[in-house]
Parts: sequence; structure tokens; C-alpha cells
Amino acid sequence: MCGIVAGVAKRNITPILLEGLRRLEYRGYDSAGVAVIENGEIHRVRALGKVSQLSSLLLQEPVVGSTGIAHTRWATHGKPSEHNAHPHMSEDVALVHNGIIENYAELREKIMALGYEPQSETDSETAVHLVHQELSSGKDLLAAVTAVVAQLTGAYALVIMSAREPKRLIGVRCGCPLVVGLGDGDTFLASDAMALNGVVDRFIFLEEGDIADITPEGVSIYDVKGKKVERTVRTIQLAAEAISRGHYRHFMLKEIYEQPQALSATLEGRISSQHVYAEAFGDNANAIFDKVENIQIVACGTSYHAGLVARYWLEEWAGIACQVEVASEFRYRKKVIAPNTLFVVISQSGETADTLAALTQAKGLGYLATLAICNVAESTMVREADLVFMTRAGIEVGVASTKAFTTQLLGLLLLTMVLAKKRGLDVATEQSLIQAILQLPKLMLETLKIDLAIQQFAPALADKEHALFLGRGASYPIAMEGALKLKEISYIHAESYAAGELKHGPLALVDKTMPVFAVAPSDQLLEKLSSNLQEVRARGGQLTVFSEKGNNIKNEEGITVFHLPTVHPIIAPIIYTIPMQLLAYHVAVIKGTDVDQPRNLAKSVTVE
Repeated sequence: MCGIVAGVAKRNITPILLEGLRRLEYRGYDSAGVAVIENGEIHRVRALGKVSQLSSLLLQEPVVGSTGIAHTRWATHGKPSEHNAHPHMSEDVALVHNGIIENYAELREKIMALGYEPQSETDSETAVHLVHQELSSGKDLLAAVTAVVAQLTGAYALVIMSAREPKRLIGVRCGCPLVVGLGDGDTFLASDAMALNGVVDRFIFLEEGDIADITPEGVSIYDVKGKKVERTVRTIQLAAEAISRGHYRHFMLKEIYEQPQALSATLEGRISSQHVYAEAFGDNANAIFDKVENIQIVACGTSYHAGLVARYWLEEWAGIACQVEVASEFRYRKKVIAPNTLFVVISQSGETADTLAALTQAKGLGYLATLAICNVAESTMVREADLVFMTRAGIEVGVASTKAFTTQLLGLLLLTMVLAKKRGLDVATEQSLIQAILQLPKLMLETLKIDLAIQQFAPALADKEHALFLGRGASYPIAMEGALKLKEISYIHAESYAAGELKHGPLALVDKTMPVFAVAPSDQLLEKLSSNLQEVRARGGQLTVFSEKGNNIKNEEGITVFHLPTVHPIIAPIIYTIPMQLLAYHVAVIKGTDVDQPRNLAKSVTVE
């Protein structure tokens, strides 16, 4: 989603702003812009498309100054265009904005009544005109912004500057992340600490409702009540290799190959050869888990698929009833909450707007406790939940989630183990499952050897317009994830079905031009799945099966089989994710799409 970088420095700020925008490109965007105060005036440059196009414009029209703001936009109000790009201006005031101002239509009428003529279709522009109006009434920048924030409804992060006070920025956090970066005579604001990697290593993560007053000397922070407050300063150093592709062609491929190490990091200190530590979920997790009778999981996109897999695990191994719901649906329905229900939210970024809103809502609905499974320690979700499991996937730049998904699955599997033990899982079964889990990094490395075979197969799919993905049991959500990955980065329409549903409609689509993919580990449902696959063969469908060696599914006319390592059924969903990711990746490369930044999508979805 949209990215913000801003700062007040003792040096030319423009190169820092541009580099910060480049580091936020992974979030997804359609336009970019920068505004800098130079010789008492604001100079603004905006471009439709990539940050590289903005850089080219700045080479032709250099902008030099020590105070500036920059932005990458992902369209919500108004189509992608230069005039809708940020920063937005009102004479000597400039503003950048992430999120959505819900009452913008009402505010638009207000600014027009005051004599302002909007130059864009965005909700963001209304705020900058309101700040200008408040400044014109005699307020300083902090007071003007505070007065405007009181008029706004929605979820947003704002950074505002004025040529009247050229060494000052005001940042506002209301439902969207904003971080302060502290340097020696330089102070910055950004929507993600990654944007300031190598520039500063001391950060303050603003809390909900905070307003930050930024000068070269530092920052003053005011809470939602206007009281001056102190926030914790954190020292964070991001490794350069974490935000570099290295020898890989794309971040997505690099992150696929980082999964064995990511799984090892997720396991470290959380599991022994004897048991899983409940303390991995929080100091008071043991006491809370003793009371859990039901689980409600809420998430979006790929994280939702992780939750669906967990439902099979939790009900089969722990005997706990589990519901899984898309966050955007959960928010807007009446709920019947079963006693002693643990509320679980899953998010890579910890800033997913719908999931965050569901978490906030849940805290007042009588759930036993809330648990966040997340990859970003400084995120809002981590701060708001009662219990936290950090996935330790490391920085994930590619928009299509890979290592974040498999580490989420592993976190949910460890949760299942803890709860199953508390509900009477016998020692022999526990030891068998733990040994399977401990083998995951090694098995992941072995599974990645399938890469070349999938790369060679990919051209057969590249010219297709549709595909079906099938699975049964816990493999069904992995089929859903496979279809999602193919859609996300190759733009091929793909759908997933529980294989037993074929005869209830989808079978009508199957003919010799329709590729059908099946996730088929050797579990108790393999025989049932094999029968479903015969239905595809009988209609001439082109069948591709991912399965283990030694079962009864073999390469023959009309069937291509990719053999994966023999694994315990409980870890099969994690292992069988790998070929789904590789298939989507290689098809997308052949089709020439933007693998790491697919069109219309964003990494961190911070709007509803």
C-alpha cells in the first residue's frame, strides 16, 4: 500500500527521499512524487508509474532542500494519474497521506464553499486545503493540523509541511502506521522503518492517535488527548542483504528459497525434542491456553488460507472447534461468541486494515483472549494483542507472500501442538508429531529440488487462460493458495475446489484445454482424491498431480506427476506449498509480468 518518506535535515533531503521510496516499492503503487522546500518555496515533482520515472524527472529538474516529503500512491479515490499523485498542495502547504478519509465528500463540499478549487479526485486533497485554511486563520502548523485532524473520519497517516515554517513537519497516525527516525541533526518520518535503513537506526513507532512535531533537533509527540508524551526509542539495524535480491532474478524466488532458513528461525527456542513451549506465545499463554474451548481465526488473503489449514489441524489433533473467517466479512456481521474462545488474527505486516479492525472490535466482545501471528515486531497488531507469536520470516519484499505464509503455517501448527497436549494428546503421538515438525527445514530443502522440473513444465501453462486447483482435507486450502498465487502474478484466471465438489458444477469446465492441478499427499483422503481425478481424466482434462513417490498415481498419457518427499501428513500442507509457489513464479516469468509488484496489488493493505 502507499508509502511515505519525509524528513528535516542538515543536508539535501531529496536523495534520501528517493531512496526511501525505492525501498518501499515492494508495497505496491501506481505513482510517485516528492515536494521539497527550497528558498522559501515548495517545489513539487510527480510522476505516473515507477519511482525510476520520478528520478528521471528530477534529473531534468533538480530539487534541492533540507525539508521534504515523498510518497508512492496506490489508488483508492481517483484513477492513477499525475494530478492524483501525492504530494497534494494548497499554496504554501503540502501533504502526503496513506489510508482513507471516509468523510471526504462532506469535507470536499466544505473546502469548495471556502473558495478552494480541488485539483484532483482524491480524498487526500481535502485535508491539505483544510490545513491551509487553519494556517490562514493565524494558527501555527501544529495547531492547524490538530484542528484538521479533529474533522477527519477514517484510517490514515498524514505528513504535512508548510513553507511558512520551513524546518518543521507534522506527522499524524490514525489507523495507519507511521514511524519516526532519529539521526544526528536529522529527523525523519516514514510508513515503514525499511525506508530509512542505513540512514538512521533509532526509531519511534507512533501509537494510535499520536501527532508528531518534527524538527532537525528531534521530535515532540502528543497523544490523542493532546498531552505531550514520551514514546520508546528502539534501535533497529536491518541487514543490507535482506533488502537485496542477491543473485536471484526476483525477490519472490529469493524468498521461496529462504524458506528452509525461515522455518528454522521460527522453530528456534520454541520446540525441543520432547515438546513445544507454550511460552513462545507469551508469558501468560499457559494460563490462557488452559481455558481455551473454541478458536476464532480472522485473516485476509494468503493469511486466511493459513487459517483454513489450521482449522483441520486444531479439530483433528487438539479436538477444539475452530471457525475461520475473512476479516472484511467478520467486521460487519453480528456474532455469537462461544464461551472461552481464543481470537486469533494472522498478518504478515501486522498492519492489514481489515484484520486490525477485527482485532480492535474483538477486544470488546468478550473473547477469552486475543493472539496475533505476525512477522513484524513493531506492528500495531503485535502491540494490541494479548498474546503474540512472531513468525521470524524476515523481510518479505515480494507482494505475493511465500515465506511469510509457510512460517504462519508453522506457527499455527505449534499452537495446535500446545493445545493438543493440554487436551490429552498421548506422549507417543506427541513425539511422532514433534519429530515430523523438526524435519521441516531439511524436507523443505529437498522439496526445492523440484524447481528445475517445474520450470521446464511451465511453458505448457503459460498460454492458458484458466486453471483448476483441487485438494481434499488440509490440502484444499493449499490448492486455494496455489490458485491465488497463479492469479496474483501470472494473471491467469484460476479457481480452487474441494475435489469432491467437482461433480457439483466445476466438472462442466473440464475439457482437453483445461489444466487441472491436484495436491495429493499420501494421507487418508488420497484414495478419495484419486477417484475424483479419474473424473477429470474421463473428460480429457490435462491433469498435473503433486504427490509422493510410491503411491498409485503415475505418469501416463494425460497425467503429469511431480514427486515430492515422503512426509508425515501433518506437515504436508507446508511442504506442498512449495510447488504451488514455484509453478506460479515460472509461469509469470515466461509471461513477462511484474513478478514482485503485480498490477493492482499491494504488499501491506492498510485500507479497507
